[in-house]
Amino acid sequence: MHENGERVLGDESKVMMETTDVSQVAEQEETSEESDFQDLFEQTFSNIQEGEILSGKVVLVGKESVMVDVGYKSEGQIPIQEFMDEDGQVLVKEGDIIEVLLESRDDEEGEIVLSKTKADKIKVWEEIRKAYEEGTPVEGRIVGRVKGGLSVDIGVTAFLPGSQVDLRPVRNLEDYIGQTHRFRVLKYNRRRSNIVLSRRVLLEEERAKAREKTLAILQEGMILKGVVKNITEYGAFIDLGGVDGLLHITDMSWGRVKHPSDVVQIGQELEVKVLNFDRERERVSLGLKQLTPDPWLSVEEKYPIGSRLEGRVVSITDYGAFVELEPGVEGLVHVSEMSWTRRIRHPSKIVSVGDRVDVMVLNVDPQRRRISLGMKQVMPNPWVTVAEKYPVGTIIQGKIRNITEFGIFIGLDEGIDGMVHVSDISWTKRIRHPGEIYKKGQEVKAIVLQIDQENERFSLGIKQLEPDPWEALPEKYPVGSRVKGRVTSVTDFGVFLEIEEGIEGLIHISELSREKVKHASDVCKEGDEIEAMVIHLDPRERKIGLSVKALRRADEEADIQGYLASQRTQTPTIGALLRDELLKKAMESQRRAKSSEETRADQTETSEPEQGGNASESE
Repeated sequence: MHENGERVLGDESKVMMETTDVSQVAEQEETSEESDFQDLFEQTFSNIQEGEILSGKVVLVGKESVMVDVGYKSEGQIPIQEFMDEDGQVLVKEGDIIEVLLESRDDEEGEIVLSKTKADKIKVWEEIRKAYEEGTPVEGRIVGRVKGGLSVDIGVTAFLPGSQVDLRPVRNLEDYIGQTHRFRVLKYNRRRSNIVLSRRVLLEEERAKAREKTLAILQEGMILKGVVKNITEYGAFIDLGGVDGLLHITDMSWGRVKHPSDVVQIGQELEVKVLNFDRERERVSLGLKQLTPDPWLSVEEKYPIGSRLEGRVVSITDYGAFVELEPGVEGLVHVSEMSWTRRIRHPSKIVSVGDRVDVMVLNVDPQRRRISLGMKQVMPNPWVTVAEKYPVGTIIQGKIRNITEFGIFIGLDEGIDGMVHVSDISWTKRIRHPGEIYKKGQEVKAIVLQIDQENERFSLGIKQLEPDPWEALPEKYPVGSRVKGRVTSVTDFGVFLEIEEGIEGLIHISELSREKVKHASDVCKEGDEIEAMVIHLDPRERKIGLSVKALRRADEEADIQGYLASQRTQTPTIGALLRDELLKKAMESQRRAKSSEETRADQTETSEPEQGGNASESE
């Protein structure tokens, strides 16, 4: 048993020893595996470098941060602001795979610092480099105005010079803020964060391609679509697709166009017709009105003479108003055709631009593209009734509406003014200006002298209400009668003498004295009282010829006749008879001289200015 017991004990000990060895081997193998996994794990993380862009999975979206698993010992936390848009909306959710930048790591603590924004910027700069080298465009949003140009967001902030915004200079760059466009990268410097963009380069490339295509098909008579690119005083430039054509203001409409902006606006798309194409100079003339028929081709049929129409006043000039009958067809209402009775100084006193007026067609000239219109013709003509109501010789009474140098105008109920010429105011008074006698608004009486319906003239007279005093002068002042008056005027050819109010006679310089007179002022002056003899009187010509010399001669003859009469009562002597004979011969000589002087005086008066009532005109 002992042996057996030892043998059993020995077997158990052996088993236990073997069991111990297996356990130790297992532990050693487990420890070796753990060591290998740890080495592999650490080796894996040792490949993650700071500054590297990693792909990670969003495992949690919190209120303040987003937790991202990039396969490190622990997850990284990124501020929630890096995932928000301009409106504050979070643009990420759990499970999203995103790219982030590993800013730093702590292997002992197992912490890492990640950034989504910086990763995006690194990617953007890489895209910018690629776009610059390959010449591919980038897309960005214009976010603000800076000195010399605009600021553009292409992931990072870039600069767009003002000269590179468009094909043409841009006056107001603020209009582009908020717009999204494609740009060409002209240059960049990552170290200085400097990027310069150009939109103009891309537009020029696109325009060049479109230009080649347009020039290849462009022909006169074609109808094309275009976009209004620019507006000037004389027309608008239309972009036909890389080729600019001029739409002149005269080719925009058949009607009147004050300014091209009244018809087209910048950016407007419209159809135009190619009127002329100079391929060598690449100049294109366009037309818009040519797309519709010329309305003047049918004006004679649509607007016959005498027809009454309604139109709109589109323009006013000094001589009349232009009335649009339809788009492209205008007629002129001359200022003289606006009213039967009113004296219109300017058409604006009657009509304004935009007024709707009734007109009558007076004349049509399609070749000259002219239509004459009248406004007064659509109303009754008061000149037709005024001739019946106020025949010649009718005495009227009315208020003075106007006073001019040549007369006064008296208003009638029909709106017609009758004119009293200054020469028809008084038979005798010298009137320099009617305003000396009358005032505006004063009521006066007058007599109708003449009505000229064709020329629309209504002539009145005031002096004709009384008899003409000149008709009674031959009886009142016969030739040879003695008159006394006051000198009213002294001239080179004689003196005017007023013998009664408004009646003047002329004493020719040759009739002032029996002696030769060089200057009338040597004999008399204005205001002097003079006595003279009437030697000529013509009521029709309103002339009276007076003579001081004839009066003196008459007085001498009267003295001689008186003396001779006294001598006849006494016995004649030889001496007396001889003296009487000499006196007779002297008187006969004076009669012949007087006759000769009167003839000369008559001839002189016909060549001198008028006397009497017309003395003011002579002066």
